[in-house]
Amino acid sequence: MISVLVVDDSVVIRRLVTDALAEDPKIKVVGAASNGRIALAKIEQLRPDIVTLDVEMPVMDGLETLRVLRPKYPRLPVIMFSTLTASGATATLDALAAGATDYVTKPANVGSIRESIRSVREQLIPRIHALCAPRSGQKRRRGPLERPPLFGRPLGEGRPPLLGPTPGARPEHGARPLTGQPDAAARPDAAGGVASRQRGKVRLAGPIRPRTGRVGVVAIGSSTGGPDALTKILRMLPKDWPVPIVVVQHMPPVFTKMFSERLDRICDLTVVEAMDNMPVWPGSVYIAPGDLHLEVVRKGQEVATRVKTGPPENFCRPAVDVLFRSVNTVYGQSTLAVILTGMGHDGQRACEGLHAAGAEIVAQDEASSVVWGMPGAVASAGLADAVLPLDEMASHLIARVTGGRRTSSVEVTR
Repeated sequence: MISVLVVDDSVVIRRLVTDALAEDPKIKVVGAASNGRIALAKIEQLRPDIVTLDVEMPVMDGLETLRVLRPKYPRLPVIMFSTLTASGATATLDALAAGATDYVTKPANVGSIRESIRSVREQLIPRIHALCAPRSGQKRRRGPLERPPLFGRPLGEGRPPLLGPTPGARPEHGARPLTGQPDAAARPDAAGGVASRQRGKVRLAGPIRPRTGRVGVVAIGSSTGGPDALTKILRMLPKDWPVPIVVVQHMPPVFTKMFSERLDRICDLTVVEAMDNMPVWPGSVYIAPGDLHLEVVRKGQEVATRVKTGPPENFCRPAVDVLFRSVNTVYGQSTLAVILTGMGHDGQRACEGLHAAGAEIVAQDEASSVVWGMPGAVASAGLADAVLPLDEMASHLIARVTGGRRTSSVEVTR
C-alpha cells in the first residue's frame, strides 16, 4: 500500500484528490494538511511514501515547504499541484528547481466534480505508482527516509539548483562517473531478446554498431524528471554548437513557453518554444509547445518546424514518436536520438524506425532516471546504442557532434 499525504489550502481540492486516489486499492491517503507548516509536522508523524503539495498556500507555501523539507527528506517524492497559468507555471518550475519530483495541473473547472476527479485520477495515479515503484534489485518497499536517490544521489545534495543559473560559473564539460550501479535481473523484450544491467556496464540486446558518422541533428524526448535532465544537459553544451536540437518534453501549454524562456536565460544556446514554420538552425533548441505535436519538414535546402494538433499518441501531445518519425524522414541516419527519464514508452516505436535507418540512439540509465519507463522501453527492446548516466550524457553529445572521442565509465557490450 502506498501512503499519500495531501497538502492544499483548499478543502475542495483536498477532497477531490482524496476521492480520486480512493479509487485505487493500492493507494491510501493517510493524512491532509492545509499549509506547509502543518504538512512538515505530519510528514514527521505519518512518514508517507509520497506527498502532493499545492504551490500557493498561506502561512507556508509549496516552495518554502520544499526548501525546508528537502534537507531532511531528500528522497521523499513530492508532486506539485499548480494552476495552468503563467504564474502557476513559473511557480512550478521554481518548485522543480527546489527539489520537487513532478507536478500535475489542477482541474480547470472544479464545479464539475466528476470531471475534476477524473482529471486528477488520470494525472496523479500513474505518477504515484511510477515514483513509488521498487527499483531493480530492491527486495522490499522502503520508507521515505530510505528511498533510493531519484537522480543517482539524494535530491539537493551536492548539486546546484536544477533550473536556475549557478552564480559566477558555468558547469564544466565532462561528467563525474556514476559508480556502484546495482545489479539487475535480465529483462526480456518483446522480441525475446534480453537487456540486462551489470555492475559497471550495460548489456543490450542486438548488435552494437560503432558510431563515427556525421550528426546532423540531436532529437530528445523526455517526460517525468525531464526538466532537470534537460537543464543539466543543455547548460553544458557550448555556444558554437554546430547542429540543431529538437525536443519533446511532456508539458502542458504555458509551461513549455515558460520552460523554454528559462532555459534560454541560463544556456549558451538559443532556446525557443517552437512555432510553425521556424527555420531550424544550428546552435538553437526547439521545444515542442504544450498540447501540440512538433515535426521537422524539409523545404528546399532548408529544414523548418511544423506544429499541429492531431490525435495524441501514447496518450501524449506533444508526442516523442511524432517528432522522431519526422526527424527520421528528414535526417535519417545522421540523427542522434536521446531518450531521457519519463513514464510510459513514448518514443520507442519511432526509435525502431531510426534504428533501422542507422541512426544513433542513446538512453538514460535507470539509476539516474526519475522513472525508467521511456528509456527503459528503448533499452529493453535492444534499440539503444548506449545507455548512459545523466552525468555523462552531455559529454557524449559533445564528443559525437564535434567529432571527438567519448570516454565513459559504462562499457556497452554485446
